[in-house]
Amino acid sequence: MEHLDKLEAQSIYILREAYANFKNLCMLWSIGKDSTVMLWLARKAFFGHVPFPLVHIDTHYKIPEMIRFRDQIALDWGLTMVIGQNEEALAAGMGPGRGRLTCCTALKTRALKQTLDGTGPRYRIQPDGSYAPDTDREPYTGVIVGARGDEEGSRSKERYFSPRTKENDWQLDDQPPELWNQFKTDFAPGTHIRIHPLLDWSEINIWEYIAREGMPITSLYYDTGSGRRYRSLGCAPCTGDVASTASNPFEIIEELRNTNIAERSGRAQDQEDPHALERLRRDGYM
Repeated sequence: MEHLDKLEAQSIYILREAYANFKNLCMLWSIGKDSTVMLWLARKAFFGHVPFPLVHIDTHYKIPEMIRFRDQIALDWGLTMVIGQNEEALAAGMGPGRGRLTCCTALKTRALKQTLDGTGPRYRIQPDGSYAPDTDREPYTGVIVGARGDEEGSRSKERYFSPRTKENDWQLDDQPPELWNQFKTDFAPGTHIRIHPLLDWSEINIWEYIAREGMPITSLYYDTGSGRRYRSLGCAPCTGDVASTASNPFEIIEELRNTNIAERSGRAQDQEDPHALERLRRDGYM
C-alpha cells in the first residue's frame, strides 16, 4: 500500500497549499466515490475539521439515496454544506427530455456558475437537518474538485491548480506548467482557480483507499442482491447501473482488474455526445 501513502500525502499537500493560498475556498461534493474520498482526505489534512464549505449542485434528478447519504454525512461530520440549484430552469420545465447536453448545461454548468459567483440560490443544511437560505453571497474564487485524470479524456488535460476566466471558462491553451511538483499558486486578482487533488489517482486506487480506510460510501456502488450496481453516479434518468455481484470494495477491486468496460459507460450524456463532458467543462462545469 506504499503507493496509496504517496497518493494520500500528495493530495493532502495540495489541499493544504490551496487553503494557505486562496481565499473564499470551497470544495465540490458530488456524493460520488471520488469526491467522497477527497472529503475524507480533507478531514485528514485538517485534523478532522473541514475549514471550507462543501458545495453540492442538486439538479433535482439525483438518485434519492445520494441525497440521503449527503445529508447524513453532513450532519455526522459537522460539515458546512451549501446546496445550489438552477431553480429558474427547473420552474421552466428543464429536464433530460429537452436533450441531455441542454439539460446538463442548465442544471449543472449554469447552476454551478451561479452558485460559485453568488448570483444563484444557495441553501445550507442546518444542525437539525433542515435547509435554510444562505445569506453569504461572497463568490467562491477557489474551488476544489475531485477530478481524476484517468476517468475521461478532458480531465487528463487538467493541472493541479488550473486557472479559469472570471466567467469560470476553461482555456486549455492557458494552463501553467507543473514540473517536479512545483505548482503555481500566484495568479492575477480575479482569476478563478480549480484545484484537483486527485489527478494522479486511478479508479482502482480510489477503491483500494476506500477499502484500506474503511470509509463510508453510498450503498449504490454495491450489489445488494439484484446482481447490479452503479459504477459511476449522476442523475437518475441519465445514469445506468452495471451487471455486477460486487458487494464490497475488495470485490470491486478484483472486478476492475478484469474488465475492459469504461467507467462512464452508464452515463447517457456520454453516449449521446462523446465530447459532451469536455464541452461542459470548457464552459465551467466541474
